[in-house]
Amino acid sequence: MDCVVVTGLSGAGKTSALRALEDMGYFCVDNLPLSLLPEMMELYRAWGQRLTKIAVGVDVRTGLPAQVFRRSLAELKAKGIKTRVLYMDADNTTLLRRFSETRRRHPLNGSVIAGIRRERVLLNDVSTLADKTIDTSRLVPSEVKEMVLNTLGLRHPRGMAVVVQSFGYKHGVPMDADMVWDVRFLPNPNYVDNLRSKTGLTKAVSRYVLKNPETKSFLNLLQPLTEFLLDRFSREGKSYLTLAIGCTGGRHRSVAVAEALADLIRRDKRLDVRVRHRDIVR
Repeated sequence: MDCVVVTGLSGAGKTSALRALEDMGYFCVDNLPLSLLPEMMELYRAWGQRLTKIAVGVDVRTGLPAQVFRRSLAELKAKGIKTRVLYMDADNTTLLRRFSETRRRHPLNGSVIAGIRRERVLLNDVSTLADKTIDTSRLVPSEVKEMVLNTLGLRHPRGMAVVVQSFGYKHGVPMDADMVWDVRFLPNPNYVDNLRSKTGLTKAVSRYVLKNPETKSFLNLLQPLTEFLLDRFSREGKSYLTLAIGCTGGRHRSVAVAEALADLIRRDKRLDVRVRHRDIVR
């Protein structure tokens, strides 16, 4: 059992921390009283799902004084649930600016600065119970995520997940695509009698598409652009990216090119590359 309790000041990055942990496979729940954590785990176990990695967000709205927080941690430990407490902090100027930019009200109501000061007092003793503290005053959201993972000693077994998806335009552009490339300019195997019934996964169709000079030029141009974009998205902390390759029906050209592009991306061993052919059986 790996349990991380995320607490700290409102606006200091608790949500970003929970999102980072969720990307690492943690079951995340916000504003759950720690005393209810064992019951929640038993409930999920009864449903056939055993939780082994849990992150719980706790903030001032739960009304959790330090002595109750300490007692809850001791009770969890007695039940075999060892927890690590991550405290998110930031200076008052940064918190005030973040609330101003998002136009959010402070959860303690009243003026934002008064709420920040009151919350800091309420959490003063809780902060001393933290195993790790992260000051996000000079961090952007992507850097907060990276700092959380580094602080807790967590790393993706592979890097950002990249899905290369083929599709047919006559069936619609995939709604989840982050980037779309159209390969309908390439010669269509559908007009070759002995290739029409095959797909881009067969050697005959793949050879027909990939040996074309225009395909080679396209991939030669696309490769450095893709490498540049994936590197930048990965630096920004994006955990999942979908690249879509489209042709008319989604069975020939897009399938062959998607497979070729995926092979090029796999050269970067840091990335978790998957291929999906949405319309290949239509």
